[in-house]
Amino acid sequence: MKKKTIAVLLAAAALTGCSDSPVDRPDVSQQTITAQTARQAEAKKQDVSKLSREKNGFGCGVQKDEKNRTTGALDFNSRYGQFGAKAIDTDDKKMTLTFDQGYENGYTARILDTLKEKNVKAVFFLLKDYAEKNPDLVKRMIAEGHTIANHSVHHYSMPTLDDKTCESEIMDMHKYVKDTFGVEMTLFRPPMGEFSEASLAVTQNCGYKTVMWSFAYADWDTNKQPDPAESQKKLVDAAHEGAIYLLHSVSKTNAEILPKVIDEIRAKGFEFN
Repeated sequence: MKKKTIAVLLAAAALTGCSDSPVDRPDVSQQTITAQTARQAEAKKQDVSKLSREKNGFGCGVQKDEKNRTTGALDFNSRYGQFGAKAIDTDDKKMTLTFDQGYENGYTARILDTLKEKNVKAVFFLLKDYAEKNPDLVKRMIAEGHTIANHSVHHYSMPTLDDKTCESEIMDMHKYVKDTFGVEMTLFRPPMGEFSEASLAVTQNCGYKTVMWSFAYADWDTNKQPDPAESQKKLVDAAHEGAIYLLHSVSKTNAEILPKVIDEIRAKGFEFN
């Protein structure tokens, strides 16, 4: 009887697209679910209908506290933590490097080389188009112990979508990665950092945590790359415990300065996840 109940729950999750199974590690390809766990997850779901749909654009700002942490990131945690969203790790002193993978510009392999050499694990937020066109790079990320995460199917502004479309942007990408690479993703970064309370809740209801950032800089314009020396200083000076760095792998500057940035941040006494 118990096995039959589990089978029914799994089938229902597949039909609705939004799985209730709690997955803590994104490299887990198979997860055992019990009827009790499923009921608990269902009980924690947010009632999206009662939430604000006002579009917000996230930015961590430049104001900092005594620990060099951007106050905008701390404020985001306080305001939206109830939706499983964060912009900084307040319970972890280690820093996290994250890369948004919109398209491939020839630098990801070099970045992966550096991360492997320096023994640093990063989080790569993938668009579906990127994953489809660059399966070997995605497989390498997985094989080398990095976390691959969800950046949606089409890079739409999530708060402008109805709930069903918002869900499909997340779960269609989830299904593609699970079916293609055998990975259950659990982290989501909304395109352009745009969100509403409702879109954050839809994300949480799909079993995902929203991850913003506590540091970012203008590195995405391939025709206007920032100066390497200035960028290196900027990244090192911004180091803080629990930091979540947003970087773009299309950046020639990032690929060039990453080894020294990692070394200099470690020299300041910080470590990476």
